Amino acid sequence: MIKLVNVCKSFGSQTVLNNLCLEIPKGEITAIIGPSGEGKSILLKQLIGLQRPESGQVIVDGLDITRLGRSGLNRVREKFGMLFQNAALFDSLTVFENVAFPLEEKTRLTREQIRVKVHEALRHVGLGGVDHKYPDELSGGMKKRVGLARALLLDPQIILFDEPTTGLDPIIRRAIHQLIAETHRLFGYTAVIVSHEIPQIFDISHRVAMLFQGEIIEEGPTEEFRNSRHPVVRQFIDGSLDGPIQFLK
Repeated sequence: MIKLVNVCKSFGSQTVLNNLCLEIPKGEITAIIGPSGEGKSILLKQLIGLQRPESGQVIVDGLDITRLGRSGLNRVREKFGMLFQNAALFDSLTVFENVAFPLEEKTRLTREQIRVKVHEALRHVGLGGVDHKYPDELSGGMKKRVGLARALLLDPQIILFDEPTTGLDPIIRRAIHQLIAETHRLFGYTAVIVSHEIPQIFDISHRVAMLFQGEIIEEGPTEEFRNSRHPVVRQFIDGSLDGPIQFLK
């Protein structure tokens, strides 16, 4: 579904992505892990064309999006939904209005059709009776659920999750992971999840890739990844890798 070929991205003298290569299979959940500050969120922005690499290819469904202009990129982005780290809800809008927003902006559905779709999306994420509430009245877990409902609304082929469980307690983290797995089974979208939740993220992912010092140093099916003997991967899984350690490379 997505293929990155020799992608390079720098900010000034800092190289964030260094000839990075990665393939993300269609219809599977791929987790991208790695220490903080390694550029995982920057990698997500490459996938959806929010940032362009200095060199390399980002191929989405057979199309190299690095060569597209604005209108072409916008058409490709219609394939995507996204759940941001902070859920990115509009504080001045109710839950209903937040979820309905993409339908009102991008479709010509009637108000009744929008109402039905919004309630259906909220039902899929286990929320009911919260239409009238505002984001500051919701718990962290509920905000994530609202964000996921909005991401699902336009039936995207791909959903990007940027640290979807950051700041949540262990019970709510587990619930959000289960919700992602359930909606994936229901809708069959391709998922890319940036996460530092080790080992919990292994329970829902089909494949795992580790970003370290600008490169994907290991990737593969989850069980194979968990048994990796790569020294950096082992230290990260075991919790003894705290930030980039140059001499390990």
